[in-house]
Amino acid sequence: MAEQTASPVIRDSAPAKPDAAVVRDALGVGIAVGLSGFAFGVTSAGSGLSVLQTCVLSLLVFTGASQFALVGALAAGGNPFTAAAGAFFLGTRNAFYGLRLSQLLALPRAVRPFAAHWVIDETTAVALAQPSRRAARLGFTVTGLTLYVLWNATTLLGALGAEALGDTAAWGLDAAGPAVFLALLAPMLKSATERATAGIAVLLGLGLLPVLPAGVPVLAAALAAPTVLWLQGRRRTAPAGREKDSR
Repeated sequence: MAEQTASPVIRDSAPAKPDAAVVRDALGVGIAVGLSGFAFGVTSAGSGLSVLQTCVLSLLVFTGASQFALVGALAAGGNPFTAAAGAFFLGTRNAFYGLRLSQLLALPRAVRPFAAHWVIDETTAVALAQPSRRAARLGFTVTGLTLYVLWNATTLLGALGAEALGDTAAWGLDAAGPAVFLALLAPMLKSATERATAGIAVLLGLGLLPVLPAGVPVLAAALAAPTVLWLQGRRRTAPAGREKDSR
């Protein structure tokens, strides 16, 4: 996780949330998304990777979208270096998550290298949804631990039973992660600006999917935020400009 560059956002004065509720939510996310490791195991085995290679990917990379991008590109006959580059760029979003979580969680320095391995979409969403630092730490830890253990276990089972499971699309397991993340994100989109940013990001991601390499559309979707901010700036300066002209 990144070093702290600003004063941490302390929210411990917020209304307390019972630990049991935090654990329940974290377990729900960890279990729901962890089961999609089956889909990755099957997909990876189908792309030609061995069971050992598949399991090492899940153990060391542990960011589902990047893993799927890598094996998907390999399965389509792509160059291994190009596939790895696409997966790498897709995984860079976790670095931005780390910048935010380093301030929110304020973990001890010795723990940060280990916690950084669990900075992914789901742990970030659960941590940011909590009302206090204590709840955020608990949600992050329970989600990360549950998801890491279950994802790796189901990856192994999926790779071993690839032929028995058959087409993962028929199971719908590959949609579990995005569905859970959207369910966590939706209640946090309270303002018009946030909803507009999310909408533009979806349009960019889906629109560029057919024309850009795997992983790049997700990064391009990040342009939604500066686009909305730029439009807001123009809207605020326009009335001021008209006011000057009328004088």
